[in-house]
Amino acid sequence: MAAAATLGPCTSVDNALTRVFTLLGKRWSGLVVAVLSNGPAHFSQLRRAIPGISERMLSDRLTELAEAGLVVRLVDDGPPLRVSYRLTEAGRALRPALDELRNWAAIHLPEAVPPGC
Repeated sequence: MAAAATLGPCTSVDNALTRVFTLLGKRWSGLVVAVLSNGPAHFSQLRRAIPGISERMLSDRLTELAEAGLVVRLVDDGPPLRVSYRLTEAGRALRPALDELRNWAAIHLPEAVPPGC
């Protein structure tokens, strides 16, 4: 019988990954970035593109992403006055990572079949 492999001492989680998942691990944040990776969008367009997100939650996530330097809020003078959002260079740099996560999920996290189908 082979001896069980010994595990070395625990190592801490990488600080960079901790920062990423602290921000993008919040519900809806990654989806907001993903939608905006297709180009600028108005608040109402974002709300329609992300089923289930409330206006309050969308507003909170946009504020957090803006504070993190990933999203810019643009005010269109109008009339009517409209607000749109776009990714910064740092936000756009997430697209390849999001594409890889999408590909990984398609292979390793297949969609669940609804009961009765």
